[in-house]
Amino acid sequence: MSVIPIVTESHQHVRDEELASLDRDRLVLSAEERRWGRRRVKTANGRELALALPTGTALTPGHVLYVGADYYVVMEAAEEPVLVVTPRSRDEAIRVAFEVGNRHFSVALDGDRLLVPDDVAMEQLLERLGVSWKRGRAVFTPIGAGHRHG
Repeated sequence: MSVIPIVTESHQHVRDEELASLDRDRLVLSAEERRWGRRRVKTANGRELALALPTGTALTPGHVLYVGADYYVVMEAAEEPVLVVTPRSRDEAIRVAFEVGNRHFSVALDGDRLLVPDDVAMEQLLERLGVSWKRGRAVFTPIGAGHRHG
């Protein structure tokens, strides 16, 4: 029976030279999943980890999450369904971001586009605001922590 490593920090501070001889593995999670700090997860190569992170921790894509004797795990953001907003002006972008945040949803920046969760409430909001949007898939890295009422 193998021991499941317990991860208690969201970022291991290691030099590239320390990782050179180790196998690279990935933990790919959605934006919402990156906020769940206490649970078991499986890496892309099927290795199990137990997350026991401090309350309020959000995992950051690109960070080394775990370093073992023969492998290490890097945090990656999954592509996920989003609504892609293409504002016609800076003012429209600010208005959309305010309205999304006012409903306790998160927003992400992607160049000159705004990304919001693919949710019926967001779809209705964007229609009501009369902004240009479409469905898509993208890495969703929200600005700030955001929060939603369940």
